[in-house]
Amino acid sequence: MSHRVGPQSGDGVTTEPLVRLLGPGEIRALADRLGVRPSKRLGQNFVVEQGTVRRIAVLAALRPDDVVLEVGPGLGSLTLALLEAGAGQVVAVEIDRALADELPRTIADRAPHLANRAVVVNADALKIGEPGPAALAGGGTPNNGLPAGADTGYPVLPAAPSVLVANLPYNVAVPVLLHMLAVLPSLARGLVMVQAEVADRMCAAPGSRVYGTPSVKLAWYAAARGAGTVPRTVFWPVPNVDSRLVAFTRHDPPATTASREEVFAVIDAAFRQRRKTLRAALSGWAGSAAEAERRLRAAGIDPGLRGESLGVAEFARLAAVHPELPHTIWPS
Repeated sequence: MSHRVGPQSGDGVTTEPLVRLLGPGEIRALADRLGVRPSKRLGQNFVVEQGTVRRIAVLAALRPDDVVLEVGPGLGSLTLALLEAGAGQVVAVEIDRALADELPRTIADRAPHLANRAVVVNADALKIGEPGPAALAGGGTPNNGLPAGADTGYPVLPAAPSVLVANLPYNVAVPVLLHMLAVLPSLARGLVMVQAEVADRMCAAPGSRVYGTPSVKLAWYAAARGAGTVPRTVFWPVPNVDSRLVAFTRHDPPATTASREEVFAVIDAAFRQRRKTLRAALSGWAGSAAEAERRLRAAGIDPGLRGESLGVAEFARLAAVHPELPHTIWPS
């Protein structure tokens, strides 16, 4: 295959671009050579349109010092666009071993002068742990075997990412995003492509029909907003739904004496029976409807409201209310 020729330089000599993006035919040919077919179980839908990956990379507003985390790079369409856009380093986490093994070769072939900026990690994104001190120095070579974190036993990344940019697998988009925000405190912002209805839930505000558990939990970590629609026709295979881009910026969680786990437990309970009032929905969490009402009133929340009415700060305030201690009858 001939190389794409770039514009002429000042001395009249044509120059080759630093990165050659993958086109639809090249993506299918690469998949055929590897014997790879997109897996519904892994939620794989590969982006085959160059304009789309370039648009995502531009919207991500990457800086030269950014370490970009990409989850589910697949055959490398977006990975190459991120390198083209000037990412300082790209750490690509791919669960599929065949794709993880091939991606470094694709980068070396199509972006040879930038290949030292890419690290490929063969791992389940949901099992990635927080980078330890040894990982923070980074590394510029493809790496498919990472050390385990001392505390979690999970593989750790070779560098602390500052930005998440990814076409997230449809079936695990929300769990992956929440996990990454939980274990990677260095992650300051991001741009992810997800199923349209999932994007709506991520960005929903209290009172919205689609506001729910993903909305509140994401709001614990970050402010999220819609950043555009992606038509289904840019994917292979073509999914049955459109996709949307969601941009997020990390912020401090609400002030509370409760732990994140305690706050999330209240959120889960409130939306498990979302049509019920909070007094009823939280009866199991609190131990009784009466105790749920007491805690709600102590937090300044109307027990007759539903979970969809509360913002993350109110859930955090509620989680901090201590259970009522049982009365002790002292012997006479």
